[in-house]
Amino acid sequence: MHQLSLWKFIVQKLTFHHPVILLCVVESNGSSPGRQGFKMAVSENEMVGSIGGGIMEHKFVELAKERLQQGSSASFIRKQFHQKSAAKDQSGMICSGEQTVLLYLLAEKDLPVIHRIVSALENNNTGLLKITFSEFEFVDSNYQEDDHGFNMRSETDFTYTERIGFKNHLYIIGGGHCASALSELMSGMGFYIHLFEERENLNTMIENNFVHEKIMVNDYSELAALIPDGNSHPAGRAAPAGWDRYLAVMTFGYRTDDIAVRALADKKLRYLGVLGSESKMKQLFNDWRKDGISESWLSTIHAPIGIRIKSETPEEIAVSIAAQIINIKNA
Repeated sequence: MHQLSLWKFIVQKLTFHHPVILLCVVESNGSSPGRQGFKMAVSENEMVGSIGGGIMEHKFVELAKERLQQGSSASFIRKQFHQKSAAKDQSGMICSGEQTVLLYLLAEKDLPVIHRIVSALENNNTGLLKITFSEFEFVDSNYQEDDHGFNMRSETDFTYTERIGFKNHLYIIGGGHCASALSELMSGMGFYIHLFEERENLNTMIENNFVHEKIMVNDYSELAALIPDGNSHPAGRAAPAGWDRYLAVMTFGYRTDDIAVRALADKKLRYLGVLGSESKMKQLFNDWRKDGISESWLSTIHAPIGIRIKSETPEEIAVSIAAQIINIKNA
């Protein structure tokens, strides 16, 4: 819960009357190490988070501390170019690309807003953060076209927006050892994790404390109603960008895998992977084709699941699946 830790750090500092500067990457292009939405909180002698690391981050931290010591209350934006040939605003890095960083002074008057952010994160809700030159706002909102938005008209006239909270959902079908390993690995990557199982009193299901929801089903055919279509939205609008649904089917046998996949047939999903051997998947795909499941939808399934790294243990399998999901998410 990196986001939550950062905002709680800010609450702690402001509660004890210590001002904090929020550093936020509001725009990034090319090979910039700091991507849009990366954040840091800097007080006089402590900091939390990251805006990309290296000499570039060190310079911004020192700048933030200097402004705190001077008592400067004005927020400002600075662009950084990661190349030696840049005429100005060189970051000290040579990875190419560029990023724009906002430094915004937070004070005690901002505590009510930050408390709302913390509450939203603690309750797995989402909301919209909006920062301008002079405003810092957060409103409950489940809808925004993009995860981030930035419009800069001048250095003192800009608007940055960001959807705070979980932007992606991972549905794991089957609560065995591989599911436990995948849950633990993905829990630190900003996914809201749903775990489904039909076996009662399964130890690995009971002991899995890395997921946000555990759902017991009588039969995996119930997934058709329990997992929404990736392109649906309660208000009838298209799903917001980034609200993608990723599914990993890893039940205890081919029969239950078969039932689960049939329940998901033709749903619009960002990712669907099925755990199993080459021979098992070949047989299942033949059966699905014979029963009329569309070839276009079947072609989107990653089976066997994960990237090919000769993984054997549940932990190695989890790494291969996580790598495949992250590759697709970031594409």
